[in-house]
Amino acid sequence: MDRSGFVRLAVIGIGLVALSFFVRGFSQLAFGRDVADLLQAPFAVVGFLIVVYLFVRATLDAVGIWTVENGEA
Repeated sequence: MDRSGFVRLAVIGIGLVALSFFVRGFSQLAFGRDVADLLQAPFAVVGFLIVVYLFVRATLDAVGIWTVENGEA
């Protein structure tokens, strides 16, 4: 993975977490709290897992175990 792929995944992960809040809010207005929780959960979990993966990957890069390559400009 190069640095542009890393940034792209970070934007996707944070976007999914933010999207989960919007899905919960609008679906809570339309369907109720229980359905809103069910609709929101996949977005929140996937986004959170992506962010955790990127945190671990950045930590391993800082230590020098698993490097993130520089992209070719």
